[in-house]
Amino acid sequence: MQNRRVLSGMRPTGQLHLGNYHGALKNWIELQYQYECYFFVADWHALTTGYEDTSKLEENTWNMVVDWLAAGLNPGVATLFIQSRVPEHAELHLLLSMITPLGWLERVPSYKDQQAQLADHDLNTYGFLGYPLLQSADILLYRSQFVPVGEDQVAHVEITREVARRFNHIYGREPEFEQKVEKAIKSLGSRNSAMYRSLRKQFQEKGDADALARAQALVEANARLTVADRDRLLGFLEGGGISILIEPDVLLTATPKVPGLDGRKMSKSYGNTIGLREDADSVVRKLKAMQTDPARVRRTDPGDPDKCPVWDLHKIYSSAQTQAWVQNGCRTAGIGCLECKAPLIEKIVEEITGIAKRAEEFEENPDLVRGIIAEGGERARTVARETMEAVRQAMAMNYR
Repeated sequence: MQNRRVLSGMRPTGQLHLGNYHGALKNWIELQYQYECYFFVADWHALTTGYEDTSKLEENTWNMVVDWLAAGLNPGVATLFIQSRVPEHAELHLLLSMITPLGWLERVPSYKDQQAQLADHDLNTYGFLGYPLLQSADILLYRSQFVPVGEDQVAHVEITREVARRFNHIYGREPEFEQKVEKAIKSLGSRNSAMYRSLRKQFQEKGDADALARAQALVEANARLTVADRDRLLGFLEGGGISILIEPDVLLTATPKVPGLDGRKMSKSYGNTIGLREDADSVVRKLKAMQTDPARVRRTDPGDPDKCPVWDLHKIYSSAQTQAWVQNGCRTAGIGCLECKAPLIEKIVEEITGIAKRAEEFEENPDLVRGIIAEGGERARTVARETMEAVRQAMAMNYR
């Protein structure tokens, strides 16, 4: 079976909120049963914009893991770990920094955007400039085939593909490569060898992407191959060198617009969030006071749901029947804003109350949470060590 590995992470910058849940976490919960998933707490990434105060980093890290577990991430099927506990992330980042042109990092769209948005932070640091490359190291370390992102994050995956391509071009040219490939092909067995050659020919001569995928799956599924021979066979499919680092594909995910209490995007920096485990009474008060269509000054004024941030929440939480009721009632002034919010409040309170209740079980058993992360970290390190062995060998740094 072809590698169907997915990797993603979150920065532990504070308590998770509904924007984090619907923007990423809920999608992870679905992906974990479809792919081999690795999800990590990106604590080093938290330092790129928050290096001056790390006093809450540990607390935020463990709170995030509890949020994940309470929301439905299953450590029995997904690997959960903390980035800094797998030092291979840092090693690969360092080695990739030696070959990555400075201009590639400076042109990442979010580089200047975040500098403008976080003008009160001193972001003139190497760490902030290099964080897209640390992201690339995160992804490439696990030979992830897919990275789940929204459209605004596609550029980060593209630079990862470029970095992998450049690394393979520089270090994938091996002496006597053709002879070693022939030996590796024969080790597949006669039937699989013939299939590999046929599929490679279809891809090389006709650009048949399906043939390439089938050939890659054939190689990935062969347990008898050494790591080096697998890399040779994967590289030979598309070129004349070893494919040491795998170029990941984007797994575009639908990310619903989750408005904050003031109508802007829900964000901790705006102070407009509803926490994933927030007290129910607090949530009710916040939602009752949430901004609505400014045209509805009086109860009798008709409104437009498309201009009301509450409508975006209805699109996430409410049934088609309730949404139709909101559309008609708002446009005709048949319902008031508090009436419109009532079914929404009920749904959101029900959801976060359930998450908070499940979180209590994990909070009361911190050893269980730490055990989950320790086990996940060992699984992650096993994969990371294998990748770094191949990287060091390709760079002639596997000293004997």
